[in-house]
Order: sequence, then structure tokens, then C-alpha cells
Amino acid sequence: MSSHVLVAGVGMIPFTKPGANRPYPEMAAEAVRAALADAGLDYAQLQQAYVGYVYGDSTAGQRALYEVGMSGIPIVNVNNNCSTGSTALYLARQAVASGAADCVLALGFEHMSPGALGAVFNDRPTPFDRFDEATQDLVGHAEIPLALRYFGGAGLAHMQQYGTRLETFAAIRAKASRHAAHNPLALFRKEVTTEDVMASPVLWDGVMTRLMACPPTCGAAAAVVCSDAFAQKHGLDRSVRIRAQAMTTDTTATFGARDMREVVGFSMAKEAARQVYEQAGVGPQDVDVVELHDCFAQNELISYEALGLCPEGGAEKFVMDGDNSYGGKFVTNPSGGLLSKGHPLGATGLAQCTELVQQLRGQAGARQVQDARLALQHNLGLGGACVVTLYERA
Repeated sequence: MSSHVLVAGVGMIPFTKPGANRPYPEMAAEAVRAALADAGLDYAQLQQAYVGYVYGDSTAGQRALYEVGMSGIPIVNVNNNCSTGSTALYLARQAVASGAADCVLALGFEHMSPGALGAVFNDRPTPFDRFDEATQDLVGHAEIPLALRYFGGAGLAHMQQYGTRLETFAAIRAKASRHAAHNPLALFRKEVTTEDVMASPVLWDGVMTRLMACPPTCGAAAAVVCSDAFAQKHGLDRSVRIRAQAMTTDTTATFGARDMREVVGFSMAKEAARQVYEQAGVGPQDVDVVELHDCFAQNELISYEALGLCPEGGAEKFVMDGDNSYGGKFVTNPSGGLLSKGHPLGATGLAQCTELVQQLRGQAGARQVQDARLALQHNLGLGGACVVTLYERA
């Protein structure tokens, strides 16, 4: 299906805290220029662009790209919550795979405000009303911010079913910090221990501490995808291709299962991964490196199971055996993940893409996963959308 869509160039900028960032057009333009330089292309050679962001007015994608060039190409603005960047990539890949275009840009950026995520439009129904009702019904705690209740509730469901300990989530966060220490683009590069994570301020007693949650972040990332024929014609790097990709949205199980793990997209992720493995003719055991959506340490743990990296109920053992890091079965979030690298919503999926392309090219420096050949990406947005992508070193 997507066997001949190559990732010719990737680029991202260092992620920053809200308030320390430049305006979004500057951040986005820098990421685009980096991706074009990496590919060895000019803006004029792009035939379409898909631009993702969550917090911004309509046509902010045009405003950002006009900093780089004004060539009259179609520019489509994409907003799909935390999976926005990967949704832009999904559309760009589809455009090339269908033959509609030969060279397409996917760009994601976010210019965020400090503090917990909130609604911008308060005079109409929120897209999350059913999620909020389900969460109130299943876990209560109206005093806790919703994002924490969603993912903390999912972690709590795992703890209640399998006896998973809070320390296991803390160990995931500590692992993220060890990986991020080698990533100059990450927001948090200080190593923390499991004990540090446990000792950080309590957000939900017995369920979550502050260091188990990712920070609001500003940043931008971009990727140029093209056909094999275009790459050959222009002498581009043909070493990394998208082997398979799938996007899923919610099913009746999201609310019908009465399980917080379903509310935060467990089945959505499981189905997207199943489609990708089937398209590629591989299994999870064939994957070498993974960037998955660890907006909270709790979501990283349940995603191990959704993606088939370990059996359902086996995530705590997976973590304790070190199978989520170097020397184990799957190096997970070598970038430091959302927990340490940061989570600028629209940019996240393309930052994951950037990391995995660099891993497959052998350009990841101290983070390099030895002989990485297959890389899996998982990007999830509540409300809901999940994109899973498999990259291959040609």
C-alpha cells in the first residue's frame, strides 16, 4: 500500500516551556527549513502541504509556511488533538501513495499556554462531553483536572486488575529521563530516579505524581515525504520508507466497555497496530525501536500491551525486566518521549517521526539503537484518533 513512500527529510527544533518560545510562524519555519535542508530540496519543489496544530486560528498553517515560501501550493490545516502531527503525516503519505502528488510536506507546531489543557470555546458542546461523563461515572474526582483523570484512571484500572504498582509508572518516567539526557532537543534533560518520581508532588493520591505527567510545551517538527521515482530523479536519500500506516477512531467499546483504558483509546491503538502489522507482514517481535504516546507514564504502560510489545497484563514485568530500554527487547522512546522531550500537541507526531527516521539512518548519536531496521510510531489523540506508522530502513 505505502511501500514506495519515502521519508526524504525530517527536522525539528528544540522544545521549550510556554513563554520561552518564539511565535509559532518562526518555530514552524525553522522546522520546515531543517526538513528541506535534510532532504536537499527547495520549498518550490513541494507540491502540497498538510499543517497540524491544535491551539490556533484557522489558516495558521498558511501563516507559518508563508515565512518559507509562497508558491501557491495547496495547504491543508489539520487539527486532531494530540495525534495532529501524525494525522498530517497520514494525509501527506496518502497523497503520495495515491499518485496525487510526488513530494509533500507534513508540518506540526504548537504555541501553548502554561498549565493544564482547557477548552477555548465555552459557548457550545465540547467534543469531550461523552468522555467527561464516562470519566465522572467511572472514577469521579471532579476536583482533579480532566486529562489527569482520563489517564490516571486508565492506570488505576490496570493497577486494580493486575496489581500493578505505582513504582512501575515511576520507573517508566525514570527511563524516559535517562533517554532524554542524550537528546539535545528535549525539554527536560535531567536524569531522575524512580524514587525522585515517587517523591514528586502528588496529583492524585496513590495514582499519579507530577513527574508522571508530560509538560505543556511549545515547538515544531516537519517531514518531507515523496515517491521513489521523485527521490531517484532528484538524487534524494532513499534509505527510509513508510512500510505501513493505519489510522483509527473510536468504536462503541470506548464508552460501552466501562473501562477507563478504553476511554483513553486502548482498542483504538490495538486495532491500528493490528492493521499495520498485517499490512507489513510482520509482528511486534520484529520491531527494533518504538516511539509511543507517553503523555502520562500510565499511557506508556497500557500502550505496551495495546501495541503487542508484551501480553495484556504483562506490562509491569516488561518494565521490571528492562525490556523497554537499551539491552531489552524494544528501545521505547529513545528521544525521551513526551514525558521528557515535551508534548507540543501538533508537533508531537512529527517529532516522533524525526527521531525514528534518524534512528533508522544511524544518525541518533548516543541514543542510537544498534542495527535498527524497523521502527514503530504510536500517536494518540483523545476525542479520538490514533495513528500507528511502521518505518523501514531500505
